[in-house]
Amino acid sequence: MSKALYQVFYEQHKANLPIFVYPWYLDAVCTEGEWNACIVTEKDRIVAVLPYFIKKKYRFRYITMPPFVKMMGPYFADIPSLTEQHELLERIILQLPKIDSFTQNFHYNITNWLPFYWQGFQQTTRYSYRLELNDLNKIYNGINRKRRRYIEKAQEQGLIIILSEDAELCYQINKMSFDRQRLRIPYTLEQFKRHDEALKLHNARQIFFARDAAGIIHSTVYLIWDEQSSYFHIAGDNPDLRNSGAGILLIWEAIKFTKEQLGLNIFDFEGSMIPNVEYIRRQFGAAQVPYFTVWKYNSRLFEWLTKWRN
Repeated sequence: MSKALYQVFYEQHKANLPIFVYPWYLDAVCTEGEWNACIVTEKDRIVAVLPYFIKKKYRFRYITMPPFVKMMGPYFADIPSLTEQHELLERIILQLPKIDSFTQNFHYNITNWLPFYWQGFQQTTRYSYRLELNDLNKIYNGINRKRRRYIEKAQEQGLIIILSEDAELCYQINKMSFDRQRLRIPYTLEQFKRHDEALKLHNARQIFFARDAAGIIHSTVYLIWDEQSSYFHIAGDNPDLRNSGAGILLIWEAIKFTKEQLGLNIFDFEGSMIPNVEYIRRQFGAAQVPYFTVWKYNSRLFEWLTKWRN
């Protein structure tokens, strides 16, 4: 019943929701658990929701972020006053299932987590970077000179931009970036392709490649979008060709595609707290946007095991 009501809320407020909480998107990415939603109604009207993804491992049940999802958190039908927010969030918290822990990234629009604090939750602030695409020429001129030189270098080398349907190749190039850092890629090819198929079905993604005259792929970008903005969702580079400027060129191509082909005015880098990655985002002139990660452990054993594993 909660999913059915959430579908109604989605259909009524899709224009104000990020793609990460669309029901069909959650169906595609929540493969190692299940998703559901807390629903608050008033006079048969849905006024607030909180979608969540719940997993089970051994004896533990916990709410966490699904793969390929940047943000979840609560959403309101209208813009409530602070007093109304408190009441609605308190009602949402009361509906959460019995779990061993809760962790979610809230949307940028949620600036009030006080009712969660009152119930023993904790919070840390993270950052993303967003570009308003009112004037592409102004944006290009606002890119750090060194990054602009990378774009020019890639163009001078004759790198070719390809719009592709090859999700598997995109995954393999993306995986190279993890392999270079000796990190395990956090999703399987099967998970990636399942989420790609859903996005393709709903015309909500574009895969970019940059290749040279010999046909060698240098970089890839996987762009997704909703009715508000595009998202720099996934990227990867051939480690041996990272100095060609292809990765920076593809960011610029994705920005232009967002404005010229999609008609959207927001390009969202999907954030990063990693210094080297954050540095690149900032050099494109994007504005820093804070968002909350909110969590709570109800099981000390699960908390200890989680921290020990990490």
